[in-house]
Amino acid sequence: MTTEPKKRTGCLRKAVKFVVVPLLALLVIAATILTLTSRSPATRESVYLTMSDGTEIAADVWLPADLREGDEVPTVLRAVRYWRGYEPGPMTAIFRTLGLMDFDAEHTRWAEAGYAHVVVDVRGSGASFGQWEIPWSPQEIADLGEVVDWIVAQPWSNGRVGTYGFSYDGNTAEMAATLNHPAVKAIVTQYGDFDGYRYLLWPGGVYNQWFLESWDEFTGRLDVNDVSIFAELAGESPDNIRQVMSGVRLTDDDPDGVRLAEAIASRSQVDLSHIGQAIEYRDDEWGATGMTLGDVSPYSAQAAIERSGVPMYVWASFMDNASAEDAFSRFLTFSNPQKLIIGPWNHGGDEHADPFLPAGTATDPSPDEQFQMVVDFFDAYLKDEPAPEPTWDITYYTLGEGVWKTTDTWPPAGLESRTWYFGEAGSLTAEAPTAETGADEYAVDWTATTGEANRWHTGLFMDDVIYPDRAEESEKLLTYTTPPMETDVEITGSPIVTLHVASTEEDGAFHVYLEDVGPDGRVTYLTEGILRAVHREVADEGEESEYVVQGPYRSLERADATPLVPGDVTEISFSLYTTSVLIKEGHRLRVAVAGHDASVFARYPAEGTPVLTVQRNSLYPSHIELPMKTRE
Repeated sequence: MTTEPKKRTGCLRKAVKFVVVPLLALLVIAATILTLTSRSPATRESVYLTMSDGTEIAADVWLPADLREGDEVPTVLRAVRYWRGYEPGPMTAIFRTLGLMDFDAEHTRWAEAGYAHVVVDVRGSGASFGQWEIPWSPQEIADLGEVVDWIVAQPWSNGRVGTYGFSYDGNTAEMAATLNHPAVKAIVTQYGDFDGYRYLLWPGGVYNQWFLESWDEFTGRLDVNDVSIFAELAGESPDNIRQVMSGVRLTDDDPDGVRLAEAIASRSQVDLSHIGQAIEYRDDEWGATGMTLGDVSPYSAQAAIERSGVPMYVWASFMDNASAEDAFSRFLTFSNPQKLIIGPWNHGGDEHADPFLPAGTATDPSPDEQFQMVVDFFDAYLKDEPAPEPTWDITYYTLGEGVWKTTDTWPPAGLESRTWYFGEAGSLTAEAPTAETGADEYAVDWTATTGEANRWHTGLFMDDVIYPDRAEESEKLLTYTTPPMETDVEITGSPIVTLHVASTEEDGAFHVYLEDVGPDGRVTYLTEGILRAVHREVADEGEESEYVVQGPYRSLERADATPLVPGDVTEISFSLYTTSVLIKEGHRLRVAVAGHDASVFARYPAEGTPVLTVQRNSLYPSHIELPMKTRE
């Protein structure tokens, strides 16, 4: 699989936000005058903070410009893997003034909200010294404790700190709770990875090869201060990129980049692609670190996070990787007070990804409104007023209906599990089969794909999530479809599919999709589930998972892997990713079975083409259980 970066704009919306346009001389002059006379609502100091082991961590400290001597403000802390800021290019100030880009908008908004904003490059990244070896290493998280110590010692600090971030940064924010630092009063984690193996890099034990190889390319280029990676992603020339950014932000005492060069020279590049190819099971170690990905994922730090008692504001999406699954596992396991928002978004929340709405539909709430919701959460815990009594609740969006709902239990009340059985001629019926024979044969099609704007692609570059009409793609899959719905039906929760299947191979991957088929024949993607065949054995009764898992649980560990016996019928039951969707009257539901998704995943087995025989009879009734309720 290629690791060459694709031309993408999603990550640039978050990280660069530039537009390369020809500027008339008059506009340049006018913009320059405005730049020289304008006043920012925030001031910035870029410094190195020295950790107890001597490692220097690069930090930007943004303060409200109107802060007076003796004033004290709360602080929001963000620890980033993808550069804390950008060194400007010749045209940066002009572009900012003309409203074409603004690297510092996030910082100034925090200042306007009455906060100090501290952003650091995690150890071994950006302009920081040290070595990065594994995501969210114990040392990386320990650094945050020392940064918080430094913050609360400053004369402008009111002694209260909130940590926040999304994606990688969301995990650093959450893991800060493990330090049990008395100054850390609240946490916002958005689109994070509660279990980085199960829900992101090896969902169902299937290697998300495109993601890790692309992430390897992206972070590797960032770590040597190569801005041309942004040009390749955006389809622009490197010269144009350098007009608005020349690299990672330098510290104030390093105007010529000498110390940055030292930091980069001191690092060893980590070959993530090699690590990914070596990892197969959940208990396999990450390179030479002696740790698994689970060891550094938040679920493994439950005891320490719960001891903190810190209230958490968690954001996720039904259409972003498996971030909703992550969020529900945390909500149903951890005792920390949690407010959970599950939306219809891309990774990052600035694109509306409801598959029933046109691409480009404005997201609701808007990014500005989402930011204010985060500010309001921090206001309650970090400012001078007494903190409110924490609450536990889930606010979620129903796809196809466009309605937000709130519940304090999951699944919500009023739903019942309904079983739909695979039937002859590709039917999906509420009636259990009565015949003792009946099966369908399917040879895995290695070209089957969910496209390059799916839920797995958005997790890296934050592109919009756009699933095209899957009617043509359905011809590559084994499908079962219901009759038209007689009334509107809501599905909310985790569908569970049970396949009674024989294969010609000892290994394979099962990719199962739940889809809506409209009266016009359009096929709309709703959700999916993934399981590698060798993980078919469900854990024994009494064998508990480390956290609440919706649907059948398996460890995904090496000792529990069980190859298929070619020709033998076996039961394979697993959950699809949680969703909430309204199926309109006259629409049909479809279950589609595949053995591969060429968009991102590795193929199983590496050689050979499995031929699957899916049973659909009274002895082996393959079926799907859907949490449903009928709308009157």
